[in-house]
Amino acid sequence: MAGDAVTITPDEIERTYEIIRPYVRRTPVLTVDAGDLLGQVNAVAPERMVLKLEQLQCGGAFKARGAFTNLLRRAVPAAGVVAASGGNHGVAVAYAAHRLGVAAKIFVPSISSPAKIARIRALGADLIVTGDRYADALAAAEDWIATSGALSVHAFDQRETLLGQGTLALELTQQLAGEGGLDTVLVPVGGGGLIGGVAAYLGKDAKVVGVEPDGAPTLFRARAAGHPVDAPAGSIAADALAPRRIGELVFPITQDYVDDVVLVSDDAIRAAQSRLWQSFRIAAEPAACVGVAALMTGGYRPAPDEHVAVVISGANLSLPELEGGA
Repeated sequence: MAGDAVTITPDEIERTYEIIRPYVRRTPVLTVDAGDLLGQVNAVAPERMVLKLEQLQCGGAFKARGAFTNLLRRAVPAAGVVAASGGNHGVAVAYAAHRLGVAAKIFVPSISSPAKIARIRALGADLIVTGDRYADALAAAEDWIATSGALSVHAFDQRETLLGQGTLALELTQQLAGEGGLDTVLVPVGGGGLIGGVAAYLGKDAKVVGVEPDGAPTLFRARAAGHPVDAPAGSIAADALAPRRIGELVFPITQDYVDDVVLVSDDAIRAAQSRLWQSFRIAAEPAACVGVAALMTGGYRPAPDEHVAVVISGANLSLPELEGGA
């Protein structure tokens, strides 16, 4: 297991899981045939391939794990909580706040999916749409925090957020323990909360591969520079995988424990979204499909004896969006 970079250890992730387990779902894994998922022509068939169906998580995405960890492990003031989000984190914080009876104010940029905006409103949070990208929403949220005294729940660069997201890797390890284990996991990357938590838990016990849209290469750019740097945000997955840069807490973990970062095109993401729907009736938003896209395009080529898991991270989209992409 990993060491204690920024004090994110497997033991603490395990303790965190016991705290949040009553509030989150233990999402299933689905074993899939490589030909069905990747197509007969492009398939590089590993020995075993599974999908971790985190789109079935409370709030429709893995973000619920980090949201509940923040609200349950930190002192929440009377002013409640505030979050900036491309969409899924906002849904998760709104859901956790609603479940725990806490006031929530959520800032999102104009690129957020209408489906995500509708879900945040339906959960009773005070929603503010501002700016064109996540960084704009974050700046507005920070201004509000300074004047209100509300608790900031960061989407990715917060210790508790990383601990919560790491519980996905704990579950996955448990679920595959009797099925040949886990060699490699493909993880979507935006700000890095998910891959940071997963990598902190797995350490060197499994290969961790990040996958990003080529129009929003936050971790790819940071690895090339040797430190977090600004990246563009032009992608169909921009509402979920396009912060300005990778998290400062996240980056050292990825340097130690992430083996590779793969970029995929918007066309490949659309094709993966369609394949998941057409072959398995899995409804997944674009950001959740990047791992499948990496396999379909050969961006990541598993060995024949490899046991591969792909995280399907969220499904906060409308039916017209899904049918339009498929």
